[in-house]
Amino acid sequence: MKQRELVRTLLHKAAQDQAVLEALAPDPAFDKETVGFHAQQAVEKLLKAWLAHLGVDYPRVHRLETLAELLAAHGHSLPVGADELGRLSPFGTAFRYDDLPLGADIDAERMLRCVRAVRRFVEARIGAMAE
Repeated sequence: MKQRELVRTLLHKAAQDQAVLEALAPDPAFDKETVGFHAQQAVEKLLKAWLAHLGVDYPRVHRLETLAELLAAHGHSLPVGADELGRLSPFGTAFRYDDLPLGADIDAERMLRCVRAVRRFVEARIGAMAE
C-alpha cells in the first residue's frame, strides 16, 4: 500500500472507531472495556497515520506510549501526555480480553476528549491529506 493510501486508510479507520466511541461513551449501558477499546484504537490509528505520513516505519504494537516515543525520536510531540496514553493502552491489550479491576475509575468522557484532541492535532499536521 502506498504511503498516501495508508495514511488515508488509517485516518478513516480512526474516524470509525471515534464514531463508535462518540455513540457509546455517554451511554452507561455499555461496558467501559468496549468504550476504552475504541478510544485506544482511534488514537493508535491516528498515531500510526502520522508516522506513516512522516515516512517513519512503526512496529505492530498497541502500546500508545511506544508510538509516542517513536514520534518523539523524530522530533514530534503530542497534545496529550504519556500518562493519558498510558490510561488507554491497556484497552488495546489486557482489557480487551480481561475485565477491568473491580472499582476501576474509568472516565469515558475523558477518553473521548483525548481522542478528539489527538485527532485534531494529527489531522492539522497531516493537512489536506486528511480530507
